[in-house]
Amino acid sequence: MGRLFRWFSRPIIAVQDSEKAHSRSLLMLRFASSNPMFRWVLRLLYKPKKSLKIHCFGLDYDHPFGLAAGMDKKAEALRGWESIGLAFSEIGGVTMHEQGGNPKPRMFRHGADRALVNRMGFNNPGSEKIVTTLEKAGKQNIPVWANLGKSKITPLEEARFDYSTSLKRMWPFVDVFVVNVSSPNTPGLRDLQHGDHLTGILDSCIEVNQQCADLYGKTRKPILIKVAPDLSDEELEAIVDAAIQSQIDGIVATNTTLSRPNKEHPVYIEQGGCSGLPLKDRSTDMIRHIYAYTEGQLPIVGVGGIMNADDAWEKITAGASLLQAYAGFVFEGPSLTKSIVHGLHKKLRDSEFESIDEAIGAYHR
Repeated sequence: MGRLFRWFSRPIIAVQDSEKAHSRSLLMLRFASSNPMFRWVLRLLYKPKKSLKIHCFGLDYDHPFGLAAGMDKKAEALRGWESIGLAFSEIGGVTMHEQGGNPKPRMFRHGADRALVNRMGFNNPGSEKIVTTLEKAGKQNIPVWANLGKSKITPLEEARFDYSTSLKRMWPFVDVFVVNVSSPNTPGLRDLQHGDHLTGILDSCIEVNQQCADLYGKTRKPILIKVAPDLSDEELEAIVDAAIQSQIDGIVATNTTLSRPNKEHPVYIEQGGCSGLPLKDRSTDMIRHIYAYTEGQLPIVGVGGIMNADDAWEKITAGASLLQAYAGFVFEGPSLTKSIVHGLHKKLRDSEFESIDEAIGAYHR
């Protein structure tokens, strides 16, 4: 099925506007996964036959590979992600207020480089409407994560309220929250990665998280922070220190980058964050740095340029406990999950390790 996707689907998508192709792909998955028979077919075609069980953030996962934020901003294809074999999905970015995002066109592809450039700007219906969607969807068979962003109209000094309000609204329906202060497409957002702004956001989210846990009589939900790949080592370490001080549960490394492999191709001239293969090495380097700096005590979610099992294995041995992809699905199609999980299973079998847990951070040993 991977070959079929590459032969037939990719040429069709390649001649479409990137955002339209994205929307149509989501629509197709949503339609297919709404029918029990079609869901069965999707599982038959795409769900991995191998299991790589892992326990992370207090939750059990069939394997370490999940969906990155940005693909399903409106939580409209929740059943579909489980149907194609993903171990978890991350919706959003979700902001407190509904917003349309930046003017179009705002998403661009470089097929030969397996690269995406986007300046979407957190286009989403707002956390209140997302809650309605999640409520209608009901309990999912895989963990649902939510990526929290800041509304464009919210001043930086009020950002903590924006993030914590969305967290409070979605708390009953989401398993893990990711605080996104690293998107390059909202003016001033990356300023929230530093100093009192960051501490205020993290502390506010932790406080509201505990309040919700007490209200519903449950344990608090894991909260992670997503970092930018363009940070210096010193800036990254300061963020990690703030995360540990605020008792944040983990780090997502990384968001999209402002750097470009070259300035010659028209796609790379566009403003926005670059993801896909050009991001792979930088995100892996940051995973290694975080793992070494924390001595493996803070779980890391690796994302950026994962196109095959070799890429996935490299990030796991660098220190990532879980993995996510977005661009990989754009260029490789829905068979990516099965390909990666089966590839990881083979690598584990051929290695000295008996489980994925043992392979995490092996680069450092």
